Amino acid sequence: MSDPNEGLRADWATKDFYAELGVGKSASADEIKKAYRKLARANHPDSNPGDTAKHDRFKAVAEAYDVIGDPDKRKKYDQARELFASGGYGARGGAGGFNVDDLLRDRGAGGGFGDLFGDLFGGGFGGRRAQPRAARGHDLETSTTIGFTDALEGVTVSLRIAADGACSTCSGTGGKPGTQPHVCGTCDGTGYVVASMGGAFSMNETCPACGGRQLVYDDPCPTCHGSGTSRTARTIQAKIPAGVSDGQRIRLRGKGGAGENGGPAGDLYVTVKVRDHRVFGRKGDNLTVEVPVSFPELALGAEIKVPTLGGAPVTLKIPAGTPDGRTFRVRGKGAAGKGGSRGDLLATVAVQVPGSLSDDARQALDAYAAATASHPLRANLFQDGA
Repeated sequence: MSDPNEGLRADWATKDFYAELGVGKSASADEIKKAYRKLARANHPDSNPGDTAKHDRFKAVAEAYDVIGDPDKRKKYDQARELFASGGYGARGGAGGFNVDDLLRDRGAGGGFGDLFGDLFGGGFGGRRAQPRAARGHDLETSTTIGFTDALEGVTVSLRIAADGACSTCSGTGGKPGTQPHVCGTCDGTGYVVASMGGAFSMNETCPACGGRQLVYDDPCPTCHGSGTSRTARTIQAKIPAGVSDGQRIRLRGKGGAGENGGPAGDLYVTVKVRDHRVFGRKGDNLTVEVPVSFPELALGAEIKVPTLGGAPVTLKIPAGTPDGRTFRVRGKGAAGKGGSRGDLLATVAVQVPGSLSDDARQALDAYAAATASHPLRANLFQDGA
């Protein structure tokens, strides 16, 4: 029978990380990444304070992505899943036991079970001293509000971010400053304990006494109470690119939570909100503007001035008989786009009805109404037929 110190970790092999992320075993790397990001955003502790169920779900999702999100780990995980699904252990080790290393070598797993699961989950087999595993920092989310013109031209903003990091008092050790740690007596400094699963199976579990750190302090840090982490706030400068739209989510690599044990920092996701402009609107790289006009200007034709954003007004020629609501395109007077090109200005004319009339204006309109009375506008509304 295999040495129980091999710590077979059958629990890992029997976990379905694909189901955890809601994807099939044949899912592409992009599909896996997309599923992880969606679940991580929905269950992130920063977005769900006090919701332990979502916190646990976030940890499970992160654990699953850590394995099947890495092509090499995913391959070895699939091998392990196949091995445990086969159930073909009985004849290998005699007397109800089995030699898992031999079985894995037969299946092309290189150095055997210890190497396979060591690669997947950080080692700790065969009496080797476990090393603290580097962990990527958490992704963080925040939002910022910028002006309409800043969204078009790009701007650098200051963001105040609060996140868990290494405790400033103990530098992440969890111990009271000035005190010395000693090797954990529960796990003998390995960082894990071996739990029997019955029969020939056993598995490694994180040591409950030292939390996997291998060392313990008799006097915990008074600031973090031995956790090694504390919530800290910091200010970062974030560059918002030109052309960002309202509600767009920007990813800033390495600006998220700090990594653990030398692991990389997470990313920061910034949702940008853009304030409305008093005059202009926006459709992609095009700017929009509603231009008030009078009925005579549309009926008789006119040349009118139209504003542009940050530039001189342009002259817009309105042909006689132009209908209300028509949109005119002024080339190259929109927002800057990719590759140095610019969008257009879309100017829509809108007839303004005066709230009050002078006597002369009223007489003129009465004369116009009399002159057009023989051509009723609503005559077609009362005709029979389709």
